[in-house]
Amino acid sequence: MEFDTEQKAYEFYNAYGGRVGFSIRREYFNNSLKTGKLSTRLFTCCKEGVRKKDRRDKYTKTPRAETRTGCGARIHSKYDEAKGKYLVDNFVDSHNHPLIIDECTHMMPLQRCISSVQAIDVDLASDSSIATHNLYELMARQAGCKESVGYIKLDQQNYIRTRRQNELQYGEAAWLTNYFVTHACNDPSFFYALQLDVEQMITNMFWADPKMITDYGHFGDVVTFDTTYKLVYGNRPFALFLGVNQHRETTVFGAALMYDETGDSFVWLFDTFLKAMSGKTPKTILTNQDAAMAKALMQVMPGTKHPSMYVASNAKCTKACWVLV
Repeated sequence: MEFDTEQKAYEFYNAYGGRVGFSIRREYFNNSLKTGKLSTRLFTCCKEGVRKKDRRDKYTKTPRAETRTGCGARIHSKYDEAKGKYLVDNFVDSHNHPLIIDECTHMMPLQRCISSVQAIDVDLASDSSIATHNLYELMARQAGCKESVGYIKLDQQNYIRTRRQNELQYGEAAWLTNYFVTHACNDPSFFYALQLDVEQMITNMFWADPKMITDYGHFGDVVTFDTTYKLVYGNRPFALFLGVNQHRETTVFGAALMYDETGDSFVWLFDTFLKAMSGKTPKTILTNQDAAMAKALMQVMPGTKHPSMYVASNAKCTKACWVLV
C-alpha cells in the first residue's frame, strides 16, 4: 500500500487496529539527511516491547499495570522520492496476546471520540457550570447506557481542560499574567493574585497597584463593589472596587477578572482584597445586592455594613450610604 502522508498511514493503521481489536502507537522514525523530511516511520501494537524496570518506591499503593507483552505486530513505511508517497515495505499482523472483542473495540483509547454534537453539549454544560459527572450521566441516559456514549468520563474532562488551555493561551488571562509579572518585577509594591481550580487552570484574578493601595488607606471607609460594569470575552465579569476621594472623584481601589459569580469566588476575592490592603476592612461596602455576594461578605467582613442586608429594616440608612458615595 502507499499513502500520501505519514498521518494518512497512521490513520489507516489505527482504523485497522480498531476493526481487529488492538491499539497502536508511533514507534521510531528517521529523517532524510538531504531534505530533512521524514523518510521512514514504524507503527506498532501498543503492547510492543517490554516495559523498563519500575524505579519508583516499592511501597507504591497503586503501581501501573503491566501492559506490554513484546507483541511483534507492526507496519513500516518508507518514503519514495520518485512517487512522493510513503510505501509500506513491512507488515506483521500476528499478535501474542488476546485481542479485544468486537463489542468493546469502540471503547479502546484511540477509538473513543467526542463527536461535534457531543462537543457542543459539553461546551454548553461547562459554560453553565454544570458538573462534569452530571453531564456524563445525562449523556449516558440519552444514549441508553455508558457504553453507548462513545467515550468515558476522563475523555470529557480532558476535552474541557484542553479547551480551556487553548482559550487561556492567547486570551486575556495570558496577557494579564504577563502584565502582572512585568509590573511586579518593576515595582515590588504591585499586588496581584491568581486563583487556580483543581485542574490548575486560572479562574479568578485580582490586582492593585501602589496608588490603589495608598488611596484605599485614605479613602477606603466606603467602598462600592460592582460586577455589572463590563463582561469580557466569554461573558466573564470584570469587577471593580471603587470609592471617592476628597474631591469627590471616582477612585479605583482594585480590579478583578472573575470566572464566575459563585459564593466561593466571592469569598476568595474579598479575602484577597483584604490581604492586598493589609487587612483593613471598609466600614461600609455597597454592592448590587447579589445573594452569593452578601453571604461572602458576611463571612469575610462580618464587621462591615452591607446595605443590602439592611434594606428592609432601615431604608434611610441605605439611602444615606448611597448619597455619601
